[in-house]
Amino acid sequence: MKVAFFVGAFPGLSETFILDQITGLLDRGHEVDVYGWPSEDAQSHDDVTEYGLMERTYTAPALPDSYAKRVAKGMGVLGRLLVDTPEVIRTLNVFRYGRLAASLRLLYASTPHVLRQKKEYDIAHCHFGQNGILALALRELEFLRAKRVLASFHGHDVYVDVPRYSSWFRRFLFKRGDGFTVNSEYTAQSVLDLGGTEEEIQILPVGLDVESFSYQARFRENGSPVRVLTVGRLVEKKGIQYAIRALAQLSPNLSFEYRIVGGGPRRDELEGLVQNLGLENEVTFLGALPKEEVRRQYQWAHIFTLPSVTAADGDREGQGLVLQEAQACGLPVIATRHNGFPEGVQEGESAILVPERNVDALADALKSLSDQEHRWEAMGRCGRAFVESRYDSEALNERLVNIYRDLLSGDEKPAGHSR
Repeated sequence: MKVAFFVGAFPGLSETFILDQITGLLDRGHEVDVYGWPSEDAQSHDDVTEYGLMERTYTAPALPDSYAKRVAKGMGVLGRLLVDTPEVIRTLNVFRYGRLAASLRLLYASTPHVLRQKKEYDIAHCHFGQNGILALALRELEFLRAKRVLASFHGHDVYVDVPRYSSWFRRFLFKRGDGFTVNSEYTAQSVLDLGGTEEEIQILPVGLDVESFSYQARFRENGSPVRVLTVGRLVEKKGIQYAIRALAQLSPNLSFEYRIVGGGPRRDELEGLVQNLGLENEVTFLGALPKEEVRRQYQWAHIFTLPSVTAADGDREGQGLVLQEAQACGLPVIATRHNGFPEGVQEGESAILVPERNVDALADALKSLSDQEHRWEAMGRCGRAFVESRYDSEALNERLVNIYRDLLSGDEKPAGHSR
């Protein structure tokens, strides 16, 4: 099959699950192209080079934050495209495409498609709902030639993007999209609340290459620090400040090292908190790392924690893939009882779950697990078996291929009409 992936910034360090789907399809002999926006990440994963993915990637011009600069640059983009494709002017039809046209996002996004109009795809697979809207608009404009459009929801698109896109979800995406996947039962219910239908929504968790995450029984030498790890972007919903405060409660009675992998806008704030609490010698910020180095950090740790919360703007987790990665490595997990998290761990067996924003409960869980080293190996083995049975990317990529085939064998929704 010929598949077009619609993504955000590519290649990005944080969304490894998209990369794993792309390489999984290529390994199965399918043809894949990637459409997205320029990435600001200075690093990329080894798979990008190994699979020659940049040769398959077509990015739109970078979209300036300043609307004045966006308009000025957009006029140049429009002028170049009008010469050979005068119908590109339709990307500015605000009566039809509303904010998508007024923001010039549709114009910018059309550029790689206008330049590759003869390319035809069986499936346009769109990660995050807003990219599904974009792909459907491009298909309606006949700049994207795709038999089916599949949108995958992950969490942020359902919770944060809803105020901007909810009417588009109902009027456009759910009426014209051909299929939808979600990463958890929790996300599925949220998509149903937005107007999706059970018949068209399939639960397809984000998977991982389990064999690339080496299982390791956890133990520590007498008197050595407990090594705690978090992997996640430094944004409010990750709740990292609560882990820092919980560990501060336990210091100096508990000897620990806490490493935080991930970049993001809250780094200065979190580093300031660490300094205020006097934990500079215990807490280390490693920044965003390639997935190969992230795996080494999993091997370093004794305990993994992800104390995610619902952010002030409504942002929250969907699945929390790092929970599955940590369990695959044999790490005992401490996390919050947050959205889809209870589906992604074995509570009481591979993981301890605590309420959101509850520093005392998080501190108690960290203290309890640190004092019960004898539980670590059993929890680790349980977590590994759980991930092998439900989150192996080989099996999930095979399910994805079958979803594609089922879509192609069904009746297509007309591009401009609801079914």
